[in-house]
Amino acid sequence: MIFEMKDIVKTYGPVVANNNVSLHLNRGEILAIVGENGAGKSTIMKILYGLVRPDSGEIYVNGKKMRFRTPSDAMAAGIGMVQQHFMLFEEMTVAENIVFKNEIHRGPFMDMNKTVETVRALSDKYQLKIDPTARISECPVGLRQRVEILKILYQNAEIIIFDEPSAVLTPLEVDALLETMRQLAAAGKSIVVITHKLQEVMAVSDRVYVMRQGEVVAERKTADTNIEELAFLMVGRQIVNRVIQPVHAEKTLLETKDLRLTEDGREVLKGIDIHVDAGEIVGIAGVSGNGQSELINCITGLTPVTGGQVLVQGQDVTNRSVRAIRDAGLAHIPEDRYVWGSAPEGTLEENALMGRQDSEPFSRRGLTNHGRIREYARKLIADFAVKASSPTQKMRELSGGNAQKLIVAREMSLDTPVLICCEPTRGIDIGAMEAIHDRMVKKRDSGAAVLLVSSELTEIMSLSDRIYVIYEGRINGEFKRDSMDDKALGLLMVGGAVNHE
Repeated sequence: MIFEMKDIVKTYGPVVANNNVSLHLNRGEILAIVGENGAGKSTIMKILYGLVRPDSGEIYVNGKKMRFRTPSDAMAAGIGMVQQHFMLFEEMTVAENIVFKNEIHRGPFMDMNKTVETVRALSDKYQLKIDPTARISECPVGLRQRVEILKILYQNAEIIIFDEPSAVLTPLEVDALLETMRQLAAAGKSIVVITHKLQEVMAVSDRVYVMRQGEVVAERKTADTNIEELAFLMVGRQIVNRVIQPVHAEKTLLETKDLRLTEDGREVLKGIDIHVDAGEIVGIAGVSGNGQSELINCITGLTPVTGGQVLVQGQDVTNRSVRAIRDAGLAHIPEDRYVWGSAPEGTLEENALMGRQDSEPFSRRGLTNHGRIREYARKLIADFAVKASSPTQKMRELSGGNAQKLIVAREMSLDTPVLICCEPTRGIDIGAMEAIHDRMVKKRDSGAAVLLVSSELTEIMSLSDRIYVIYEGRINGEFKRDSMDDKALGLLMVGGAVNHE
């Protein structure tokens, strides 16, 4: 046993984040911790890593009782953590980031040749191939995560915690990450994975703890359980497989015609033609960085287009303001919940109201009805099971998943004919994911047009009536529900061609 946590308690005012949580990790083991948003799994790992101090309880590392006041204390004890949001310097090289604060010197100066040599040897040892001389700004997300892992290995960590490690990765990058975890465990490292993705739990872990409402409710050997049992233990009820009936779409509610975007002299969108009809969900599949984010920004007014048209309900809204496009009948769950989707320093009721702050019954003749606003926020919080202490709580105080749920609640409750969903379930647990998917299907069944952009191929395939594949700023293929094939989709996503004969 390499570490053990006994009877850990952590409260935030009236909220009990961890209630007598006990767990342990064996040497060379991959341990998964799963649970709904707000179940307490991230808190317990932040306590282990010294980011949060417990109210009570004990931590043992290699049989020795420890008290971590800072992450530096945890690191000194051989514990490292790969955060969801990477802590890297964009303009520094891979090697410089890995050795930061532990530089190799020759006299008073940093020895760059020795640094590059050391980092290359480290990446070879753990089969984490990367160019030590590349700048972080040039590295895709999967390689940046590899740099974070190498940073921890460079500091001789024996225990590595991964917090939602695949949340921002493509399917190919996820496969590479899982293989990396297996290699690290085979090399004697001990791994803890916090995740919502039960397929990954089954693929890589040796043992699983399930948390619910701040407590450990089950412990299973992975070989002795399955996705269905883990899902039931997480949410306390059976998850039902969804059956979506085919549609006969007629009226087009959202359309782009020859949409083009040039940024810094580079053609990012190269004549995009898509349409979404009333009563259908249309997915956009693509490897991150192929233009899907820019496409949505152009449709929603966040980025001016260089050429072409955007039409909402037949109305040309090309290069109109965000407000004008929303008024034309479009709601938008943005890709980044904090940059575009919310005001982190604002209250939940302020964030719930965004886009409706000047409309009745919340505002009349310039006067704000605070009672109606609070009542509305309470309803959204209750309807979408957002775990929060009150509508006056700050948005930044919510877990990422609960912040996402509030944004989804706000946009879906606008009752617009067009809904754009970008990564709607990123960081969301399986129970909340099921609820959001149900609401998307209900929106589609009511006659709305839903455009779905997701890095989760299974999400796109399970929900979409049609799928466009985007590659290097062009539409590289289109599938209907009855002709979807994950291998063909994957091939098109990396620029290949598919023979439909």
